Amino acid sequence: MSEKLQKVLARAGTGSRREMESYIQAGRVSVNGVVAKLGDRLDDPSALVRVDGHAVPLNAPSESVCRVLAYNKPEGELCTRSDPEGRRTVFDRLPKLKDARWVAVGRLDANTSGLMLFTTDGELANRLMHPSRQVQREYMVRVFGEVNEDMVRKLVAGVELEDGVARFEDVVYAGGEGMNHTFYVVITEGRNREVRRLWETQGVTVSRLKRVRYGDIYLEKDLPRGGWREMELKEVNYLREMVEMQPESQTVITPEDQKRKKSRQKIRRAVRRYEERIDSNDKPKKARQARRGNAPAAGPKGKWPEKG
Repeated sequence: MSEKLQKVLARAGTGSRREMESYIQAGRVSVNGVVAKLGDRLDDPSALVRVDGHAVPLNAPSESVCRVLAYNKPEGELCTRSDPEGRRTVFDRLPKLKDARWVAVGRLDANTSGLMLFTTDGELANRLMHPSRQVQREYMVRVFGEVNEDMVRKLVAGVELEDGVARFEDVVYAGGEGMNHTFYVVITEGRNREVRRLWETQGVTVSRLKRVRYGDIYLEKDLPRGGWREMELKEVNYLREMVEMQPESQTVITPEDQKRKKSRQKIRRAVRRYEERIDSNDKPKKARQARRGNAPAAGPKGKWPEKG
């Protein structure tokens, strides 16, 4: 059975379908020595397919293990494989692969930080990104400007953008001071700068944006900026099941890797308990300072900002 060429290349881990479509349009893909055209289908699985002159092993995905990384993107990094100006990209810190390549599941702006997923399975990446799958993405966003409940209702109901109507699935207020307010918002599409553009329709500016969740995969607090972690088999299969793909039966994570991870978690928990004890002992002092006017007392999380 024939398949579209970009789909075959994506499944082989060469890139997402969208990337492969752009490669084909640019004349960078050939089949048996003939430059491919967008819309071409592959009938012969033994055909010699090249991308930028390099042969692509089309049968490798069925034999290789689907791998997924969670990456904590810092601000300033670009979501591109290379930059002519030499700026850092999200691919620079990822582990090197011999017979595959990392495919980014979506993009984040240079000035947006937080959770990104990378996989060796281009078909998985494509399905996770496709709007029809309605995969939730949650962001922590700090906005500058006056925000009221009517504005939030409009953002949840839907507002018109230049590329169509968009909306937040959920908006939760997380506190703030003065004109700076923090919210957690959820979207199910991956349009360009969608979160920022939605807030801009209400006359406020996004001063900080961080993705904290993709589906049920959360950005772990102990994952440093610029750091990555390999997902365990159950997490990989959660993502595959969510987009109706067959589960994986193998993982590259060894029992030794899991032991080291558990050891690190124990150390981090011990440090956290120690810090909580220190903080608990210091709270009466802070409370006395607050009553004397030397320090502000914290307000309840989630309380709507009062009009100023």
